[in-house]
Amino acid sequence: MIDYAQAIDRLLAYAPRLSTETCALADASQRILADAVVSPLALPSFDHAAMDGYALAANDTVPAGSEHVVQGSQAAGDVAVASSGAAWEIMTGARLPDGLDAVVAVERTQLLSSHGDGSPERIRLLDDIVCGKNVRYTGSDIAKGAPALDAGTRIEPSHIMLLAALGVAELTVVRRPRVAIVCTGKELQSDLRAPLAAERIYNSNGPYLAASLTACGAHVLSCETVDDTAVNYAAALKRAIAAGADLVVSTGAVSMGRYDFVPDTLRQFDADVMFHKVAIRPGKPQLAAKLREGPLVMALPGTPMAVAVGLRFFVAPVLRAMSGQAAEPVFHALLDAPQQPKAGLRHFLRAKLGLDAQGRLHADVSVQQQPFRIGPFAQADGWVILPEQSGEVPLGGIVQVASLHPGNGLPVHAAHQGSSP
Repeated sequence: MIDYAQAIDRLLAYAPRLSTETCALADASQRILADAVVSPLALPSFDHAAMDGYALAANDTVPAGSEHVVQGSQAAGDVAVASSGAAWEIMTGARLPDGLDAVVAVERTQLLSSHGDGSPERIRLLDDIVCGKNVRYTGSDIAKGAPALDAGTRIEPSHIMLLAALGVAELTVVRRPRVAIVCTGKELQSDLRAPLAAERIYNSNGPYLAASLTACGAHVLSCETVDDTAVNYAAALKRAIAAGADLVVSTGAVSMGRYDFVPDTLRQFDADVMFHKVAIRPGKPQLAAKLREGPLVMALPGTPMAVAVGLRFFVAPVLRAMSGQAAEPVFHALLDAPQQPKAGLRHFLRAKLGLDAQGRLHADVSVQQQPFRIGPFAQADGWVILPEQSGEVPLGGIVQVASLHPGNGLPVHAAHQGSSP
């Protein structure tokens, strides 16, 4: 048995980097950038007005009380014009006429006279105006050639806005990891519409893994349920290999019982077993292997919370590594109740996260941590992680926390607490 850090190091060392592909911006949401994006243009691409008002040639300062002839009007989208030095009526987003360098807000002027069509003819300033006032300069957001997004970035809607503004229509992204799911156990019933048969249980691990892997950006090739026989598990592995899976995630049949055939079956595939049993709770019998001619295999115990821990703290880091993403940031919180973890094991505890009146992040660990309990998992929104030698952690002790599901950040009400309180 090895500790968690050793297990992750071995697992990530085997994680292959995925190939890349071209993706239209419209289809890029939640994809992972393979290459950094360098800004192809300056943003803004021209000097323009930050508000409705009048553009002036301030040079240094134009004093309050000064009067100005209004030469013309410039709206957003109008072509560039040259000014003779007189003021121009200007709208938000409109390009500054050549030779003008400041904008006075319309409400900080007095209209002295108008043309017959209602357009302004002459104005008086109510405030001093300095050069650059209310002007958005070319490249003040992003300069041409400057870094815009780093490789390994997961494309969010905010990134879509930036890339669209830069005129980026296509991106080089990492191919989605292809994952096959195999759930073992003759007791499992996959048809949720059918009445539950005697001595059977509905298969909850398969739908959970499929949903979680999809949220991580994976392409789920299949989600099979097979009985407790090595031959059927081997057949499912062969189908996953034939489908081009990068990773197989299986549940059950991985411990030490008479029906726990996964380790021996993997050896028949000439698999290189990285580890089998990790010093964690729940989910100690985690197994990871690399098939000689095929994908990585992550074999998880079948108990629901062992599956959740395996997905969150083993599979998710592998998918990040495959996609070229950096490791997740580390978050901390204050414990709302003391914990007495068993020495020598890393504990993953379901918890509710929240902020106190001072804005400090707290973790309220569920008292029901038995690995078969799904109810507390559905009520939680985070994990508390207690290292192998943490010892007793008192009330108010600082602990590491993680989001409940891979691919998500901490809950909205806790998201800005990114470091130790």
